[in-house]
Formats: sequence, C-alpha cells, structure tokens
Amino acid sequence: MNTVTISNDYQIVFSKEIRDTIGLKAGTSYEIIPYNNRIELIPINSIKTMKGKFKGIDTNIIRDEDRL
Repeated sequence: MNTVTISNDYQIVFSKEIRDTIGLKAGTSYEIIPYNNRIELIPINSIKTMKGKFKGIDTNIIRDEDRL
C-alpha cells in the first residue's frame, strides 16, 4: 500500500508508481470531490483535449413509441 504525508503547507507528494499508474501530470488541474471519508481527484480537461475521446461510441437511443 502506498502512503503519503500531508506537509505543514497541506501539500501531498504522490509516489512515482502512483503517478505512472494513474497518469498524474505536473501542472494539471484537478477538481477535488469529498466522498464519505475519502477524496477523489477528477482531472479538468479542456474541450480541445477531449476531441476524439469518444470516437466510435454508439449514439443510437432506443426510445419507447410514445417518446418519438
């Protein structure tokens, strides 16, 4: 199990193993979401970096007859 320590300035340093595993990059902005007794980091991406991420996704929606 990897552990981190919060500094006096409330900074956290992630180990290289964790950075490589989940792709943390220096300078990337993250939204922090508190969830029960833990936090989750969600990367904030611009629209330009999202281009092509969902290529090939099925966009067909099956609707009920009364919803057409």
